[in-house]
Amino acid sequence: MAASVAAAAGRLRRAIRRSPPWRSLILRALSSEAPPTQAAAVRDAFLNFFRDRHGHRLVPSASVRPRGDPTLLFVNAGMNQFKPIFLGTVDPRSEMAGFRRVANSQKCVRAGGRHNDLEDVGQDLSHHTFFEMLGNWAFGGEYFKEEACSMAWELLTQVYGIPEDRLWVSYFGGDPKAGLGPDLESRDIWLNLGVPASRVLSFGPQENFWEMGDTGPCGPCTEIHYDLAGGVGAPQLVELWNLVFMQHNREADGSLQPLPQRHVDTGMGLERLVAVLQGRRSTYDTDLFSPLLSAIHQGCGAPPYSGRVGAADEGRVDTAYRVVADHIRTLSVCIADGVSPGMSGAPLIVRRILRRAVRFSTEVLRAPPGLLGSLVPVVVETLGGAYPELRKNSAQIVSLVSEDEAAFLASLQRGRRIIERTLKRLGPSDVFPAEVAWSLSLSGNLGLPLDLVELMLEEKGVQLDSAGLARLAQEEAQHRAQQAEPVQEQGLRLDVHALGELQHRGVPPTDDSPKYNYSLQASGGYEFRTCEARVLQLYTEDGMAVATTGDGQRCGLLLDRTNFYAEQGGQASDRGYMVRVGQQDVLFPVARAQVCGGFILHEVVAPECLKVGDRVQLYIDEAWRLRCMEKHTATHLLNWALRKALGPSTEQRGSHLSPERLRFDVATQAPLTPEQLRAVENTVQEAVGRDEAVHVEEVALARTAHVPGLRSLDEVYPDPVRVVSVGVPVAHVLEPASQAALQTSVELCCGTHLLRTGAVGDLVIIGERQLAKGTTRLLAVTGEQARQAREVGQSLAQEVEAAAERLSRGSRDVVEAQRLSKDVGRLTDAVDTAVMPQWQRRGLQATLKALQRRANTAIRKLEMGQAALKTQELLQRHSEGPLIVDTVSAESLSVLVKVVRQLCKQVPSTSVLLLSPQPLGQVLCACQVAQGATPAFTAEAWALAVCSHMGGKAWGSRVVAQGTGSTADVEAALSAARAYALNQL
Repeated sequence: MAASVAAAAGRLRRAIRRSPPWRSLILRALSSEAPPTQAAAVRDAFLNFFRDRHGHRLVPSASVRPRGDPTLLFVNAGMNQFKPIFLGTVDPRSEMAGFRRVANSQKCVRAGGRHNDLEDVGQDLSHHTFFEMLGNWAFGGEYFKEEACSMAWELLTQVYGIPEDRLWVSYFGGDPKAGLGPDLESRDIWLNLGVPASRVLSFGPQENFWEMGDTGPCGPCTEIHYDLAGGVGAPQLVELWNLVFMQHNREADGSLQPLPQRHVDTGMGLERLVAVLQGRRSTYDTDLFSPLLSAIHQGCGAPPYSGRVGAADEGRVDTAYRVVADHIRTLSVCIADGVSPGMSGAPLIVRRILRRAVRFSTEVLRAPPGLLGSLVPVVVETLGGAYPELRKNSAQIVSLVSEDEAAFLASLQRGRRIIERTLKRLGPSDVFPAEVAWSLSLSGNLGLPLDLVELMLEEKGVQLDSAGLARLAQEEAQHRAQQAEPVQEQGLRLDVHALGELQHRGVPPTDDSPKYNYSLQASGGYEFRTCEARVLQLYTEDGMAVATTGDGQRCGLLLDRTNFYAEQGGQASDRGYMVRVGQQDVLFPVARAQVCGGFILHEVVAPECLKVGDRVQLYIDEAWRLRCMEKHTATHLLNWALRKALGPSTEQRGSHLSPERLRFDVATQAPLTPEQLRAVENTVQEAVGRDEAVHVEEVALARTAHVPGLRSLDEVYPDPVRVVSVGVPVAHVLEPASQAALQTSVELCCGTHLLRTGAVGDLVIIGERQLAKGTTRLLAVTGEQARQAREVGQSLAQEVEAAAERLSRGSRDVVEAQRLSKDVGRLTDAVDTAVMPQWQRRGLQATLKALQRRANTAIRKLEMGQAALKTQELLQRHSEGPLIVDTVSAESLSVLVKVVRQLCKQVPSTSVLLLSPQPLGQVLCACQVAQGATPAFTAEAWALAVCSHMGGKAWGSRVVAQGTGSTADVEAALSAARAYALNQL
């Protein structure tokens, strides 16, 4: 028996590590009598099973755009939205804090980052960049291993009817290096459920120990596998379901510590489950994909999809089918959730996915332009019932996909032309220049994937300068690092153990309601009340709990109550100081406050001894807080004004505000026009001018769910939640028939706000740029900063007007025209960088661009006239011959080159080199070689010989060149020029 089990274990290990891509198996349906179960019914059966039979709460799928998690590009697992529970940082007042047993179907994207299946998609029959993860969770020990395994077995065998003899299970066999024994509890549970010992096998940490990341909650897992072979020959196993038992925490030093609370986290891929239940050989053969594959066939006219892979897939037609079908699902889901094609991070990944889909559709399937956009309604039809945001945003998805597809195809055509032109200039053994390839790439101008550029060159038998390309990539990475916004220092944090210890001791969350204790005085100023509190715990910088600290140490301070606003919801943390009660002469500076699982941790410098139990008085920096309040209320007004200007479907994508300025990200179909920017500012100014009351009230979260027009973000809100309404009492907003939220700013918000809008003073949008296709970032200032921005804008507008007037008067000579051109350039730089209204900046930039063109035209005309006079002078001095070498007065190289060109035009058989002495000994040089000159005689070499003689440098082509040098003996330079030319001629 032991030998047979060991043999089976070996087969299972090999089978799991092979992860068969279902290439050669055509499965019989589980039931030959009934038609295959539709994917939607499979999803519903899962959710209904856990809700109806086992009391789970169903929660919607989170957006694939991670919620406040910088470690992820995309949500890639069902557990992502529940990380605050696992980490112990969930707000105890939030709805999520009450979760005990939960189930859902989560949208997941694995493309880029730690989990990246992008390049595998299409190569086999099972990989996807977008998939749905069915999962059930039990938090805080609600249930654990026995219940989780029993529920999974019941669902698979009794509800879905999968034969028990087709299921294998694996469990964690231990890790001696980590001091972890085997998970015999899970093994025994499976045996008690009737799974034969020969199909219950153990594996090490690589297969059966799940970790959230390099640090954080983790634990053993048990996996359920399906045998595709059905007992015929060696098992052909594919993983169906992973049940993770979170009971450890991976510390920063690599050690494992037990978690204060245990959790169950399971995940089962819907696509794979549906394939099993429908008896299909591939996930692409299920009804999740078959409508898409049919639509692709109808749209491109390629042979029908036949499921071939590898060498059997002649022309890679079936690979292209799979790529396009997978990628259009991913694109639709990402764009619906606010991740549009862009230039960095997740948006860049989306852009690559779209362009990969375009390449396969156009180059392999020979599809006409517009195929991808035409597939979006098919995705909406198959997935829109489960994820309504697809239906809501379908028009925007079609628009963005179609626009980017058209742009990419146009770039492809331009790229081919650039490659052809470049190849004509190269010698037989030359490598293709890295600079040109980079300019074609996603990081350059045209946005072509570098692998596509390499493929296009490979087809022509040309090698790319890979070393040069790597250098450019490194330079680009360094540039991006310099341009990136500074990362906010994390500061002191409470880890999962510290939070668990506080909860174990029964320490209540920090009462931070005093942060709202301020009032508006008759004088128009605000009064902020102090707060008295007791020190509950002190923490060192490395997170260790201590009873006392001092001597200038930086420490974390936990109080029973506070009036400090902890950074959240995009609003910067308060700062200020505190004193011990009865000792007012020693200040303890508070740099910031952060919220961790409902506890507010104050970052404090302790110049003297501070200990647990001390009573302290807290004083916020009132000027800092007031400016944050101005910016936060202005942010709400800006949000409302944008919806008024761009339409009610306009959605906020995020914001951040500090005393200096506010940042606001908004979903837009196109960049805002100057007229729209100005209209938005005017709307805010009107609300500020009315000095409307800002109403705030705490209400039950459920009451806000159906308020038309109410704004909220994809965040976890406390319950009850604060509703902030401008000009209309909250009670009126919440009335069943009320349309008030459509007429003014109404938002869910826990930030601190002005009590009347008048104190905003003014709002000016000073910056605007596209973060990604469909998402615009606005920067704005308020109050005195806004007034100054308008003054700067007005001053620059007057300067631009004066420059236009000077240009209209005309210039008498080249020097004056060049001075005006430089002034226009200086103004352009000033307008580009000034803190001023963005709508005005855009207008002035357009005006200055036109002025610069006019100034350059004027310079060219003056230079041409001046060059014509110089040319006639030289023709009078020189008789016809093969060579003219002389000096001429010229104010610039540009004029000198024009003289040379005009001379050669009038006497084409003559080679010309002219020198122009300048003040302080500098000499300008320009030359052109006659068409009939010997091949060895080049202008670039001629100019280099002369300028080197003068200690300078030269540049140019075989025909025309220029350069500079310095010499007091111009005649010697002329002699050198004549001698070189006569030698070549």
